[in-house]
Amino acid sequence: MSSVKKATPGLTTGEQLNFLLTNRLPRLWLTLFMGWFSRIESPALTRLSIAIWQCFCDDLRLQDAKNPRFKSLQECFTRQLKPGLRPLDNRLGTVSSPCDAIVGACGRIQDNRLFQAKGFPYTLEQLIPDTRLAARYQNGQFVTLRLKSSMYHRFHAPVDCQVRRVNYVSGDTWNVNPIALKKVEKLFCKNERAVLELEFGHPDYSLTLVPVAAILVASMKFHFLAEPLDLKYRGANVIPCNAMLRKGQEMGYFQHGSTILVFASEQYQLCPGIVEGQPVRMGEALLSGHPLPALPLHDSSRSEEPTTTLDV
Repeated sequence: MSSVKKATPGLTTGEQLNFLLTNRLPRLWLTLFMGWFSRIESPALTRLSIAIWQCFCDDLRLQDAKNPRFKSLQECFTRQLKPGLRPLDNRLGTVSSPCDAIVGACGRIQDNRLFQAKGFPYTLEQLIPDTRLAARYQNGQFVTLRLKSSMYHRFHAPVDCQVRRVNYVSGDTWNVNPIALKKVEKLFCKNERAVLELEFGHPDYSLTLVPVAAILVASMKFHFLAEPLDLKYRGANVIPCNAMLRKGQEMGYFQHGSTILVFASEQYQLCPGIVEGQPVRMGEALLSGHPLPALPLHDSSRSEEPTTTLDV
């Protein structure tokens, strides 16, 4: 039986059309084409493409870019921001948002079940292939962070942490917007994704990020891995690394909009204002209840300018 609903009550004609255009077309070939097209280095073609893009998107803030001149669409998608535009909430006990996003489904995990949309449950084990790791989030918290195509596409460490491995799960490239989430069962479990356990010296506390790729994206670049993870990747699924990261330090980027799922053990609580539909910026408070620092990190691990901190 197909997992795609043929009709969904409550969706407008425009939303249904959006779903058809982005998910009934050949997703694999469209994503590969977009990857090729976005790498073409032509300032004139890039300006034209951005102008067309802005006709459908009124919240693309390119004036915030560190370098507003782009040779390709990929440079635009993966743009860096001017220093100081994302102050970091550096209060003890606070986990910051790893990215700019719209908050999607969030809240307490019911034993090992959570919902991507009303009536569409999935289990932790279906999303996280490591059963040991998945078990740490029973009755914990989760937050879905959706990066719109117009948003800043880079993501950052939400706490001081160490990443020892990346578990890459190949999969489909469904759109991850709210329309698709209402129509495709267990969508996040179907799409290409990576699982990153964040270690910080407290075995009773746990945080994991799951970046999920999507149509027109299917490319995740982590600064501590040699290769990007995309539809052409043919390496090992479990990739060892040894990345020491300060809170706010850049981890990598998507090459378009996408989603990051944040999982936290049961000791954590959602911060005030973290509710479905609310915009959040990288560095703002996402979760509270993080333990005092226990993992020594060295400044030599840093590869970019320090992130502005916000002590209150």
